[in-house]
Amino acid sequence: MIDLKLLQKDFEEVKTKLTRKGVSVELLEELKNKNEALKKAKATFEEFQAKRNAMSKEFGVYKREGKDINELKERIEANNLKVDEALEIQRQATEALEKLAMAVPNIPDDSVPDGADENDNIELKKVLSPREFSFTPKEHWELAEQNGWIDFERGVKLATSRFSVSFGMGARLERALINFMLDFNRSRGFNEVSVPALVNRAALEGTGQLPKFEEDLYKIDSQELFLIPTAEVPVTNLYQDEILSAEELPLKMTAYTSCFRKEAGAAGRDTRGMIRQHQFHKVELVAITKPDESEKVFDEMVACASDILTALELPHRLVNLCTGDLGFGAAYTTDIEVWLPGQNTYREISSVSNTREFQARRAKIRFKDGKKNEMVHTLNGSSLAVGRTLVAIMENFQQEDGTITIPEVLKPYLGV
Repeated sequence: MIDLKLLQKDFEEVKTKLTRKGVSVELLEELKNKNEALKKAKATFEEFQAKRNAMSKEFGVYKREGKDINELKERIEANNLKVDEALEIQRQATEALEKLAMAVPNIPDDSVPDGADENDNIELKKVLSPREFSFTPKEHWELAEQNGWIDFERGVKLATSRFSVSFGMGARLERALINFMLDFNRSRGFNEVSVPALVNRAALEGTGQLPKFEEDLYKIDSQELFLIPTAEVPVTNLYQDEILSAEELPLKMTAYTSCFRKEAGAAGRDTRGMIRQHQFHKVELVAITKPDESEKVFDEMVACASDILTALELPHRLVNLCTGDLGFGAAYTTDIEVWLPGQNTYREISSVSNTREFQARRAKIRFKDGKKNEMVHTLNGSSLAVGRTLVAIMENFQQEDGTITIPEVLKPYLGV
């Protein structure tokens, strides 16, 4: 959630920054009005509360001095009604403000370039050069079917479209990738955790998936639980509504989970293959830091994800996301895009974001800085999407006869 005190202090600056991200001026004006209404409701409540305290003292004096208390009792009772009314108005104003504020995205950093969509993102650098093929490279779904690694039709038979089943070396490679990524991340100082694949509404509100993206989530209605869209949700919310010590920070964690997304906003996109599935495996990086450490940890996370791809000998590039492509909770994001020769293009395989205080304010994650409690910064990033990494290996390591070689770093994990 954005800082409402900052909105109150400098509305014009906040408005200028959020309109860069496509937020309407009307929404921000409404937010400002609800913030003012809450301030007024608080002031009214405090006024009647102060009168109650004063009359309580006066009542004590009357009793000690033997004065008639009937008229004072009537005034106290009338004021008590006003206190209760003012408290209810304050509660309603708080609820209305928080409900609206939950729908407002994070303020983009000044370093984020302006742009409408992914076409306006800025390339930062390329890592490794794409391989030159002496033949026309195939796309991954052809290679998967030819080698018997992935069966898309049986995935549809078991569930619906955008599900698949891995067999043999395809399944073994997925497992090898997960173990390799977790080991690599641990070597970079990220502590491995294992978390539930189901979370409650509060957890998804804490990291910003709810209320805005509910249509993309799989929900278990009878228990008000949701399948996770990313491990970022349960790992970040491990520390929901807690006050950490400064000495504990930074907390750097990595987790493997299956992830589940309806992809409601992606109808017609990537309908073939494994690029956009309803269920997929992912290894995630999450960090909780002091504000002055978050940029350093962000660079570490980007380097960690990029270095995994380098170790796998997969060409990729780093991209700075523009305002039109920036995620709801992110202050700034670097995407890592892997080269897919079958598609002759780079495709996103990791997205590393610094949300600063945005998620911490929603999830109430703080740390004690001396005598004060301050908001932490939270960061998250894929390291990496397992299915897309498998796709990249298939397309980059394919041979002319359709067979696929294995990256050297994975051979120990496969026993070959």
